This record gives sequence, C-alpha cells and structure tokens, in this order.
Amino acid sequence: MAIVSGTTWTGAVASSLSYNANVREDLEDVIWLLDPMDTWALSNLDRVDASAPTHEWLSDNLAAAATNIVREGDDATFATAVPAARLSNQCQIFNKTFVVSDTLEAVKKAGRSSENARLGTKLLKELKRDMEAAIVGNQASSAGGSATGRSLAGMESWIAGPTTTGTTASNAVLTTTNGTATTPGFASGFVVAPTDGATTGALTEGTLKAALQGAWTDGGDPRVILTAAVGKGYIDSFSGIATRFVDSSPKAQATIIGAANMYVSSFGSPHMVVLSRYVRSSVVLCLDPDYWALAFLRNPQKKPLAKTGDASKTLIVTECTLVCRNPNASAKVAAVA
Repeated sequence: MAIVSGTTWTGAVASSLSYNANVREDLEDVIWLLDPMDTWALSNLDRVDASAPTHEWLSDNLAAAATNIVREGDDATFATAVPAARLSNQCQIFNKTFVVSDTLEAVKKAGRSSENARLGTKLLKELKRDMEAAIVGNQASSAGGSATGRSLAGMESWIAGPTTTGTTASNAVLTTTNGTATTPGFASGFVVAPTDGATTGALTEGTLKAALQGAWTDGGDPRVILTAAVGKGYIDSFSGIATRFVDSSPKAQATIIGAANMYVSSFGSPHMVVLSRYVRSSVVLCLDPDYWALAFLRNPQKKPLAKTGDASKTLIVTECTLVCRNPNASAKVAAVA
C-alpha cells in the first residue's frame, strides 16, 4: 500500500523529517579491534641488557668425539686451544608515532573516552608485531648509515649451515630444493639474509626429523617448532605412530581432532608445535629457546613530544636486538610450499 499523504517518517524525501537531521544515530559504543597478538618470541625468549648499538657475545662448541688412547708414561703434547667465537647483532630502533588534535581529544567520541589512549594501546600492539616479524624473519643485520637505520638479523638468517634434501647434516639447514637455497649466517661481524631456492616442495616428516636430528647432533634441544600455517598444515597431517582416542558421551557431539600441538621424535625433548603469523610461510624453524635472547638497549616507552600547535604528539619507541647464543643449537626447513 502507498504511504498516506502527509505522513511524517524517517526517509530523506520532501515533506519528511530527514534521518540525519532528526533521528539519533544508532552507533555501538565499542571499537571491535582485530587483535592477533600471538608473539611467541617476544613473550618467551630470555631478556638481557644491551649497552651499545652493537651487542656482542661469545659462543663456543665442543670438539667432535675422537679416539683418545695414550701410552703409559707418555709425555704430554699440547694442542692449540680454539678461541670462542665473538658474535654480534645490531640494535634496531622500532617506533610508532601519532598526533591528535586537542579538539578531537575534547569532544565526546564513540567507543573510547580518549583518542590518545586508544592510539597508544593500538600502536604499541602494532609495534610488537613489527618486532616479532623482524625477530623470526629472514632480515639481515646492518650497521645502517646516514640514510638508513640499523637492522637486526632474524632467526631465519642466523641458522646457517649446509643445505640438504632431507638427510642429516651437522649445523643442518634442511630444504626441499636441490641445494639452491643458501644461508651464509654470521661472518665478518654481520649476518647475511638467506637466499631462497628456486624449487619448493611439501614438508615431509622425514625432512622435519632430519632438521631436528641435525640440531640435536650439534648439541641442541630443538623443543620448539615455530611454523606458519603452511607448515602447520603438513605437521597436522603426519601419520606418525600414534592413534587418537577421544571419550565422547553418546548424547554429546563427537570431537574431530585435526591438529597437533606436540611432536615427539628421538632427538631431544618433545617438540612443542607453535603456529606463528610472522614466520615466513616457506620456512619451519626448529628452535632451542635456551640459545636465543632479546637484548634491550631501550625498553619500550611512550614519550610525549614537544607541542608545536593545537595538538598532542606521541612517540612509542624501543631499541633492541636478537641474541643467537649459538646458531648450531637450532635448525630449519626451507622452501616449503
């Protein structure tokens, strides 16, 4: 039926009350922020202090076991001692900035009372995500310069060694390519970013075991497997030797288990499988957490900057680096697709 002539209603047409001018808005007083904050490295690694932009530490390894037979009464002979390796990484500055007009801070706002407080909380979370991506990624270290900032080398870049195709190797970097991927690791004071192989392939259980075995052979205990969704999908599909049983009430819905959060191999402690949003999709990291740390030159802080007008300026900043106490304690699988 037609609307009766002269009816007052909410439509923005002639002879009506405009919706925008006369009806109060229906706006929820909540801001629904998508907030994925699963930053494993930032939350779990040891924290130490840095005192300079270049942070250094010492790393050493035991010699390989060898035949050790000495004649009775033999005089001692002395081998030249091998000095500990001096490793380093650069402290990287991370920051977020925002400026809020004093008028915006004064007016009544939907979902928050203070825009400064909202942006401070939101951007600090974004800063943590940026830090996590740098820590677990394939970023190289750099001392920077007048036009560029310093950068820290990430976990993926630190884990160096020979590239294999699923066989065990000392200092193992495992990949599904035919040896075209490279990870130079630490040399001459800096860490070079790895080079991806031209060929990719599926993550197999044999390849993952070989990576774990490589780290274990060198003396590590790679009890954390940090992986993106691609690698996690492959691990979830491993058949292994386990059979899953779940008690289910006849009146209740059955549970389907399609994920694995723990993997048991012969090489070290049970391995916790951690899904990461920040590890590259082509890489699976097999980590011994005892041999990683974060060194902070400046802890995260929120600093008000000088006012130059009718607005408030804020800087959120931190300066830190990743400490790889011994690269041989961990391994990785690369070129996963």
